[in-house]
Amino acid sequence: MSIEKNLVTPIDWKRADLLIDLALEEDLDAAGDTTTLSVVPENAISRAVLLCKEDTMVLAGLEVAKRVFEKVEPSLKFTAFKKDGDTCVRGEFLAEISGPARGIITAERTALNFLQRMCGVATMSCRYAEALKDTDCVVLDTRKTTPGYRNLEKYAVAVGGATNHRIGLFDRIMIKDNHRELAALEGDGAIMRAVARARQAYPDLEIEVETDTLEEVREAAESGAEYIMLDNMSDEMMAEAVKIVNGRAKLEASGGITIERLPRIGKLGVDFVSSGALTHSVKSMDISLDIEVIK
Repeated sequence: MSIEKNLVTPIDWKRADLLIDLALEEDLDAAGDTTTLSVVPENAISRAVLLCKEDTMVLAGLEVAKRVFEKVEPSLKFTAFKKDGDTCVRGEFLAEISGPARGIITAERTALNFLQRMCGVATMSCRYAEALKDTDCVVLDTRKTTPGYRNLEKYAVAVGGATNHRIGLFDRIMIKDNHRELAALEGDGAIMRAVARARQAYPDLEIEVETDTLEEVREAAESGAEYIMLDNMSDEMMAEAVKIVNGRAKLEASGGITIERLPRIGKLGVDFVSSGALTHSVKSMDISLDIEVIK
């Protein structure tokens, strides 16, 4: 599966609905929203808005938030004012929800938890992609995602302008350092042997090899792997790796990647930079739900 720049992974609603159901069950248990049930009049009708409270952020997950509200109270009307991928600023309304007040209040926190997290991922991804905008290098995400949330987080990455790497362990051969160490138990030539075996076992899958040294880069290039990861290498080592490979494989810089370092790495000649920070070091965005009583 070749890496396609900015291809947005669709939301898998079967998985997303499972997460939403689990989140609502976690919040409501068997008793439900006891505060709202006891305090808010049963027939109260309200209108609420989702409000951006960040100076700037990239929107992602609005349809997920809508799904939460509709699961709690199907009669609620959700009107979006923005769409995923939009840049939003402080004070802007993202959407309006109207209908039974109890449903709005009960769904509020779960909807915001999804929305704030996904906006955080999209915003971080946008910042990383922007740092490489003057280069031909593409920023990739990783598998360092919140367990169960991979589809939603990778969707948010792409919405933010970065690019998805492999989705799981099934859609690309990735021969990492631990694989190499185990393959080396059979003697020298571990990378060549591992690539040959992977090619024979899964001929339709592309192969990537993680390398730590320039000697490993040479062996990986000679093995015929489509991608070579340059793990925790200095700029000087990566520049040398570009010369060694000489177009025989795509090169991916990884490890120790900071946003400040990106513009410099992007000019070294590598094709990709991958960073787990797009998903594992994200600050959720500040979004509030402001409600008013209609009747």
